[in-house]
Amino acid sequence: MKQEEIDRINTLYHKSQSVGLTEEEKKEQAELRKKYIEDIRRNMRGTLNNISIVEKDGTVTDLGKKIGGLKDQRSDN
Repeated sequence: MKQEEIDRINTLYHKSQSVGLTEEEKKEQAELRKKYIEDIRRNMRGTLNNISIVEKDGTVTDLGKKIGGLKDQRSDN
């Protein structure tokens, strides 16, 4: 999400607290918030998919493969 969009979310929030929003602004605010949440989820999923846990027995559990549904990306050449 671009910084301008985040700034717009904040502007709409402050306006809603002071004078209120028009119906069009409420719709814009909802769309921007939805996009923001989608971006946060995508970033979090990407971060979690790159976590590996070293178990007590020394084996490595790749959370991206175990939970995130990612396949092994190594090539067999």
